[in-house]
Amino acid sequence: MTRPVRPALLLLAAAAGSFLLSLIQSVPVPVLPQIAQQLGVDATTVGWVTTATLLAASACTPLLGRLGHVLGIKPVFVATLAVTLLGSILAATVHDIGWLIAARILQGTSFGLFPLGISLLRHELPAAKLTNSMAVVASTLGVGGGVALVAAGLLTQHDADYRRVFWLCVAVSAIALALSLTLPRRAGAGGKVDLIGAVVLSVGLVSLLLPISQGHTWGWTSTRVIALFAAAVLILVGFLLLERRMAAPLVSVQLLSHRPILVTNLAAMAVGFAMFALQLATSYFVQSPRAFTGFGFTATVLQTSVIYLLPGAAASIVVGPIAGRLVGRIGPRPVLALACGIAALATASLAFLHDSKGAVIAGFVVASCAIAMAYASMPALLVQHVDPHDTGIANSINSIMRTIGGTIGSALVITILAGQTHRVGTIELPTENAYKISYVLGAVIFAVGGALVLLFIDRTRSTTPSPASESPAEALRQPARA
Repeated sequence: MTRPVRPALLLLAAAAGSFLLSLIQSVPVPVLPQIAQQLGVDATTVGWVTTATLLAASACTPLLGRLGHVLGIKPVFVATLAVTLLGSILAATVHDIGWLIAARILQGTSFGLFPLGISLLRHELPAAKLTNSMAVVASTLGVGGGVALVAAGLLTQHDADYRRVFWLCVAVSAIALALSLTLPRRAGAGGKVDLIGAVVLSVGLVSLLLPISQGHTWGWTSTRVIALFAAAVLILVGFLLLERRMAAPLVSVQLLSHRPILVTNLAAMAVGFAMFALQLATSYFVQSPRAFTGFGFTATVLQTSVIYLLPGAAASIVVGPIAGRLVGRIGPRPVLALACGIAALATASLAFLHDSKGAVIAGFVVASCAIAMAYASMPALLVQHVDPHDTGIANSINSIMRTIGGTIGSALVITILAGQTHRVGTIELPTENAYKISYVLGAVIFAVGGALVLLFIDRTRSTTPSPASESPAEALRQPARA
């Protein structure tokens, strides 16, 4: 007997999954130095705590999106959360860097929860509730990242055991898993999963993301980096050729090349790039010792989290549902373009108005709210242009593009900050100009994302085949009325 749909509980379960993956992605970043110190490893080795999760996410997310369609969303959603919980428990209990990296690989499967959650909403909710619900779930991505940074500062102050942050992941994973058990069970569409395509795509994405994330350590012109970039190009081109020949491809090449989908993915990459550049630059900037550099606020990790980052996360919680209603009124395309424009202005302001705490906090809050708007609009934009059975894989690819953008943004900001320094005593600190360049770069990328959406996505027309019967996508495809 099919469990009746309870929209509020379904929304809560999907939002909890997205919050969890964002928490897992961000929570160890502020405590990497403590992990290195407490486990007695160097900075290069401890960097794999974040890199391992990123690589696992790139490998698993597209496959999980397709499995949700074939097997049914609930069993895949529950299984993903079970693996994530196992990884979280392992990370919270081990005392060895190798086991910690293995745990982070298991946690990386959580990245598949967002596309699965969006697909779940599309299949279970009526059109009237869909847009706002997707916006709420998508906005939790930004909220989870902000909460993670704040929680890390609170839990590890005074050099406390870094494992506390992973016990937080255990708690949230358990709550999300319990909620997922209440979801309605629907039979999957059946059919085969393109495992060969999944393996090839995974290898190609790993080959691309590994040198991006490690380039500043290995050297951007090193043999390893160049060889991996070359391999990534060859493998990903091979993947596209392979998918053209498959009767049931992992992802349709026609879907990827459809202009609205392509542009939305490029916009996701731009938002991911600029968001991580903004967060990383701000975190480092406010911690700069003002007495020695002449800028910054000499903030501790805890102060950085609570005073400078928490307001942005809190504001994003409010903005998500508002953005959903705005998407319902004027459509996702103008909301995404508007969000990118606001984020560009707010990020640019930080390049020139950063002498007072109030100006930095205000700029970061506005940018965070705009990012929440952008996240809220992208799933709705994809739903306008894909059929229901492609919802999971389309959002999976969009998530991967956002991850690629974030990885590039983080790596580039680290390179800029490391490349422009001045000596203070025995240490090298980034110059004020390095931060200005980072903020301006983020602003430009935000603006490029908005321009792409305005210029290359048609305002009213979708060219992908519609389902035979009316669906939420069909309703969303209707032109917005003034």
